[in-house]
Amino acid sequence: MNVESLQPEKPPTTEILVITGMSGAGRTTAAHALEDHGWYVVENMPPQLFVTLADLVIRSPEAFERLAIVVDVRSRSYSGDLHHALSQLAATGIDYRIVFLEADDDTLVRRFEAGRRPHPLQGSARLLDGIQAERDLLEGLRENADVIVDTSDLNVHGLATEITELFTESGPVTLRLNVMSFGFKYGLPSDANFVADMRFIPNPHWVPALRPLTGLDAPVSEYVLGRPGVEEFIGSYLQALGPVLEGYRRENKHYATLAIGCTGGKHRSVAVAEEIARRLGQWPRVTVHLQHRDVGRE
Repeated sequence: MNVESLQPEKPPTTEILVITGMSGAGRTTAAHALEDHGWYVVENMPPQLFVTLADLVIRSPEAFERLAIVVDVRSRSYSGDLHHALSQLAATGIDYRIVFLEADDDTLVRRFEAGRRPHPLQGSARLLDGIQAERDLLEGLRENADVIVDTSDLNVHGLATEITELFTESGPVTLRLNVMSFGFKYGLPSDANFVADMRFIPNPHWVPALRPLTGLDAPVSEYVLGRPGVEEFIGSYLQALGPVLEGYRRENKHYATLAIGCTGGKHRSVAVAEEIARRLGQWPRVTVHLQHRDVGRE
């Protein structure tokens, strides 16, 4: 057996997205955004037809260069069919990614109430009961998702922009890294792939002149980045990310969220996230989106 025979086969060039997630989280908005940028979008297709459609796409790549399948899972039997269909799709060697849209309970409740419609799994129970039932139903699918997009803080236009930036790039595989600062006291970001804890750095909150400022201000940034161990941490963290991101490219993964946290998400995490994003932005085939989730929340 020669070395060449041990090399993995190159995945097909046809790109397929399976878009699913919570009702009210923005599947339709995501579908329209993709359609506006040249994707062939099929909504609410029965899972039994996935392989048939994928075969058609591969046979006619000039007609279906990129395909997005929007799936609405509303029953356990449908969910089982979807898992079986995805297994069949994987067995054919076709490259596909699962995009899972979600939002927190309060946001979903507001959206359903604004639209004056019940949740599809609500029945005669409360709206929150329907939401929880759907979360339970989709738990396994979420765990296997390649990309998770939390739309809680996004309006229609914001989600369309997010989807456009994620899935309309061309050329060599480009990684889109979302660097997010956050405060641990407000909870971990639900879509974080990597979490780094900046609470080892002395807190500028206890320096009176720095307390009212944020990590976006030069005095706080200089204070934080100048503390012992911070430069070593950033350098080691980026060095450790290198082989991980190369592995993402080899596996055709395009997106990751790096969450940088401190107690309140105001000083340390913001300053370090800014510096990490700046350095990552100099890497080849990497685009960086920077977000400070909890600045201004106090």
